[in-house]
Amino acid sequence: MTGHIHSTESFSSVDGPGNRFVIFFQGCPMRCLYCHNPDTWEVNGGREVTAEELLDEFDSVKEFLKGGGITCTGGEPCLQMGFLTELFEKAKARGINTCLDTCGITFRASDTSAFDRLMQSTDLVMLDIKHIDPVCHKKLTSHDNANILAFAQYLSDIGKPVWIRHVVVPNITDNEDYLYRLGRFLAHIKTIKALDVLPYHTLGKSKYEKLGLEYPLGDTPPMSHEGAHKARDIIMRGLKDELRDELKK
Repeated sequence: MTGHIHSTESFSSVDGPGNRFVIFFQGCPMRCLYCHNPDTWEVNGGREVTAEELLDEFDSVKEFLKGGGITCTGGEPCLQMGFLTELFEKAKARGINTCLDTCGITFRASDTSAFDRLMQSTDLVMLDIKHIDPVCHKKLTSHDNANILAFAQYLSDIGKPVWIRHVVVPNITDNEDYLYRLGRFLAHIKTIKALDVLPYHTLGKSKYEKLGLEYPLGDTPPMSHEGAHKARDIIMRGLKDELRDELKK
């Protein structure tokens, strides 16, 4: 089996535990207004590879990746579910730690069989929750968030460790009510190991120019790190309040 990838990064310290070999998959159904990888949208673009070729590439740098492993991101890796599953199963056979960075949009609670198999060879899921409000989520990404939130609950139900990621964007997700509601939702995800609240940046604007695309967020300013820290505090307040209220029931 072959898959389509955009590129690989031989060393990253921000894409899961330890130092990681990162594989950027081609293809994504979402059209997030702040996406900084528009060049990964098309499924059939990029480089066609086999799982063995990618694992051999990992082996060439594994001495520098102590305590880490492989992270698959994108794009949306789960659009190529068969190839992703084969890659992770072969990685686990070699004793490699596996991490999936996903938005969860392809999950369907009505049939979890493909995800059940994938999760057997997945050590950690990094789940990017774009927006807690379904209407605002659709404006931001062109999709409802029901499948994404259901995927988060699924990960909790099967006991799969998950890192939650949330990007704070001025005038879009930088809203106390939305952040607080996100926290209350996350209180029900029992397998959360980390919460990364990331400040919006504009580093991807140049890619839009090269592709001849208009940048959707125009001159929206970057979010400060202080603003992201404040947003995280609000999310945590919502989480704690929900846990407290649950204990009262």
